[in-house]
Amino acid sequence: MRELYAATAAQLRRYLVRLFPGRPEDAEDLLQETMLRAWRRVDDLPADVDGRRRWMFTVARNVAIDAVRSRMARPAEVYGELGVFALAVPDETDRLVDRQVLGDTLARLTERQRAVLVSLYWTDRSVAETAVSLGIREGTVRSRSHYALRTVRGMLSRIDPG
Repeated sequence: MRELYAATAAQLRRYLVRLFPGRPEDAEDLLQETMLRAWRRVDDLPADVDGRRRWMFTVARNVAIDAVRSRMARPAEVYGELGVFALAVPDETDRLVDRQVLGDTLARLTERQRAVLVSLYWTDRSVAETAVSLGIREGTVRSRSHYALRTVRGMLSRIDPG
């Protein structure tokens, strides 16, 4: 096996690197798999040097084909910033936590401020429509929404400074 490795490894590595350009680590893995298969079938290797070389290249080609087929059969892996596997199904936990925090924060506002924010952002009304529905002036709607949002930002920044 040492003689076989010495005689064929460099050529096989170059061959596999050409099959997987830009991914030398994959070529190295495939070379190791090729050598492992040769070691398992060491008694079946051809006796002549050229026959062994051809056999090794055939095995390397088959290993490469198997690797490509294996990748095609599996779903693509997605990694986040930290290299952690991302779930294919969206995680609802963050949305639920955000909803709870926002609900708690809104409960701390005055009734007037909360009414303005709900009208503007949840019912998607304009400032003029909010003023009419609440029976106040447009300037008052703007003022209350400004101070309410400033209060909400302050509360949220204490929870999560980021």
